[in-house]
Amino acid sequence: MSRNEQQYLDLCRHILDQGAKKEDRTGTGTVSIFGHQMRFDLNEGFPLLTTKRIPFKLIVSELLWFIKGDTNIRYLLENNNNIWNEWAFKSWVESADYTGPDMTDFGLRSLKDEEFKRQYDEQMEIFKKNVLEDQAFAAQYGELGNVYGSQWRAWTTSAGDTIDQLKDVIETIKTNPDSRRLLVSAWNPEDVPSMALPPCHTMFQFYVSEGKLSCQLYQRSGDVFLGVPFNIASYALLTHLIAHECGLKVGEFIHTLGDAHIYTNHFEQVNKQLAREPKALPELKINEEKTSVFEFELEDISLVGYDPHTGIKAPVAV
Repeated sequence: MSRNEQQYLDLCRHILDQGAKKEDRTGTGTVSIFGHQMRFDLNEGFPLLTTKRIPFKLIVSELLWFIKGDTNIRYLLENNNNIWNEWAFKSWVESADYTGPDMTDFGLRSLKDEEFKRQYDEQMEIFKKNVLEDQAFAAQYGELGNVYGSQWRAWTTSAGDTIDQLKDVIETIKTNPDSRRLLVSAWNPEDVPSMALPPCHTMFQFYVSEGKLSCQLYQRSGDVFLGVPFNIASYALLTHLIAHECGLKVGEFIHTLGDAHIYTNHFEQVNKQLAREPKALPELKINEEKTSVFEFELEDISLVGYDPHTGIKAPVAV
């Protein structure tokens, strides 16, 4: 059994067994631990979980969205990616422009309330249609503020200039691979109040040794059942893409978590996943004709040999 997946399952068990009960911003409640690290050898297969199906194309389109510096969900919706919808939708239903049924407490309501779920789904479809078809609506309500793409590609300085952190760190990997300053930060205290969701994955650092590129992520807060599997795969993919551009092999992805938590309404799903046996990890294929991280499109990235167990649905805490 690959350690790459087993250590994630061990984290889930550890939180369920040893986690402290904590309240949270969403009102859902969690069990949580503080401070945990996983190390994924990227030469042992691509670390996409097999104990439940993880939609890889969603991970790819989200990462490319970050890399492009985009902060509007319109690009994601154009690629059938709905993982950021709730935060943008919330700003619309809480605005004076919204005239539908009351959705302001949708993050706290149980999705077992069938009438509420029906209304929610109906309003969400209206919202998505407006974002896709109405540019002015998308500009106002599809925008998430200074989230990852903005911080990675256009960090605003106190002098009003912008810094392209991602481009700069790639150039430094090429020209000074032994640098200890190969960092990108998404946590800007000044911008936190304007963000739809302050960055959970706050900072990542690269390290070059023996012709291999490794990446360590510090994540301040991790939804271990829903979010963390995406984060693992996303940063593993980013490491592969940057290694490709810089003419390096891949090393490790190291995932350091601050508050690692499981929501109380995910317990059943986590236990279902823990009862499954991991399978062989897939292999990543990228279009080697592309020479820059900034050139990649969805069709340039795929997996070979991904044969997971079925997906397990769970509500998102917003």
